[in-house]
Amino acid sequence: MKYARPLPNYMVQRYHGWKATTFNENRTWYKKLAEEGQRPRAFIIACCDSRVHVTSIFGADQGEFFIHRNIANLVPPFTDDGDHHGTSAAVEYAVTALKVAHIVILGHSNCGGVQGCYDMCSGHAPELEEKSSFVGRWMDILRPGYERVLDVPEEQRKDALEKESILISLENLMSFPFVREAVEKGNLTLHGLWTDIGDGDLLQYDPESKTFVQV
Repeated sequence: MKYARPLPNYMVQRYHGWKATTFNENRTWYKKLAEEGQRPRAFIIACCDSRVHVTSIFGADQGEFFIHRNIANLVPPFTDDGDHHGTSAAVEYAVTALKVAHIVILGHSNCGGVQGCYDMCSGHAPELEEKSSFVGRWMDILRPGYERVLDVPEEQRKDALEKESILISLENLMSFPFVREAVEKGNLTLHGLWTDIGDGDLLQYDPESKTFVQV
């Protein structure tokens, strides 16, 4: 592949720093991970946003979480059309192969993907309406959420739509037969979280009050 190039120097230097310190200080742990495979207890679906540091939020070690990231932490509805489905493949692997005990949808404040959906649905992002827009077609998953927040005061709609990205993903998870079966048997629990990047707050969805409450 003629377009591949060597890593930039800052990444090379950081790698060598990690290998000389963190890796060498925990060499036995990494060897165990390599030989015994992964046994994560939780599967976390988070946004691609570089500001969302999943392992840091929970103080997790390597091998503790199975993590999938995409635009706006969305899970599409189940479909068996034989096409390519990266997020659905990750869900299937987490539940049927790794047999995780928890699936966490982790949303966040100031999400650019959610903003794109808001702009598209309100008619301010015609480029996302194009059939050729990968982002736009992905954000179609969140369109039902936009309809739900129309009765929310305008200044609060973006925040509300970020929460809807979590709720719609939880709803769509239950459309996967193997997820529903695991949940109904008590082998799997689903969780909806939203984190505020600026102040570090973490909220979780409470199904009884139907609101997000402080963890």
